Amino acid sequence: MNDQRALRLHVPEPAGRPGHRTDFSYLHLSPAGEVRKPPVDTAPRATADLAYALVRVLDDDGRAVGAWAPDVDAAFLKKGLRGMIRTRVFDARMLVAQRQKKLSFYMQSLGEEAIGTAHAMALQDGDMCFPTYRQQSLLLARDDAPIVPMMCQLLSNERDPIKGRQMPVMYSFKRLGFFSISGNLATQFIQAVGWAMASAIKGDTRIASGWIGDGATAEADFHTALTFAHVYRAPVILNVVNNQWAISSFQYVAGGEQTTFAARGTGCGIASLRVDGNDFLAVYSVSRWAAERARSNLGPTLIEWITYRAGAHSTSDDPTKYRPAEDWKRFPLGDPIERLKRHMIARGVWSEADHGALQQEVEGEVVAAQKEAERSGSLADGHVFPPREMFEDVFEQMPSHLVRQRRELGI
Repeated sequence: MNDQRALRLHVPEPAGRPGHRTDFSYLHLSPAGEVRKPPVDTAPRATADLAYALVRVLDDDGRAVGAWAPDVDAAFLKKGLRGMIRTRVFDARMLVAQRQKKLSFYMQSLGEEAIGTAHAMALQDGDMCFPTYRQQSLLLARDDAPIVPMMCQLLSNERDPIKGRQMPVMYSFKRLGFFSISGNLATQFIQAVGWAMASAIKGDTRIASGWIGDGATAEADFHTALTFAHVYRAPVILNVVNNQWAISSFQYVAGGEQTTFAARGTGCGIASLRVDGNDFLAVYSVSRWAAERARSNLGPTLIEWITYRAGAHSTSDDPTKYRPAEDWKRFPLGDPIERLKRHMIARGVWSEADHGALQQEVEGEVVAAQKEAERSGSLADGHVFPPREMFEDVFEQMPSHLVRQRRELGI
């Protein structure tokens, strides 16, 4: 008698549907300060335990504890707090503007502000970021944040630096080390590795920082990037933002329930860590460690940032269809802005009054920028680019068939 069992395809069960309480026990949280900090020249295989642990600096009382706690002053902390608040205020204003039909589309980074803000503060001028559509904090954390140009692109007005040739949230600022965002998933990972390889070939000191979401780790480009980064020891930081959701699919659809995304890096011979992405100090400290490693020709680092996408995937998404509305409030890592504020108050360098004043100041800054941007128009004004724009800045010498088409349009 044949006692072999028929094979069955494993299909992950849906999570986060209305009425379902998402179980966060899979996060396997490590207490703050518990995870070791290895030397920057540590071998990739020696980071295997860090791919399953969770680097955390801020404890429940707001204290910075453990080997990863960075030595930073009050001015640095205030700058980081300002960057996070500016990102949140910017997001809120643009979300309202989209509902007012002033722009067509928007994507928030609500709940993820610490990752881009602290990471940007750990890099140097000349380094190049290859972001996804949820890393606006990399730009907004800067002292010279291009707030008005970003808004003009969102509004699709005459001052749009991309001239309407890109989706509203897909910015491009070469001088600020912000590579053009791609709508195709995972392409930025191989682009970052290639850019880093070119920097090393030229004998430069600049490094690259590539970004990807948990869902996009299922793309082939993710694995190709890891292979090339490992083989050529590219000076690159490979960031996986695990915000638990790939649009309406929970992170385990990409394999997150059986292992960590960071573990995929160690399997490819890359130093890898798993980090509390809502802990500003942990993000900054690990980003500095990875940047030093890359700049010292010690190879790439893969970092899995654990966070939570508090808002909708985009303004075209309704998250109430697939997850409980209160999930973010129950997420055990908390609000990154509140956690940094609590730390600063615990250190005696901040107060609730200071926080209120900063919030008001940043809101005024963003409102003023929006007013300036809207002077050049918005979608609500019926603004459209003239047809001639589609023919310009494409070819050095316009092909004859385009010349003919433009003539037929009478332009």
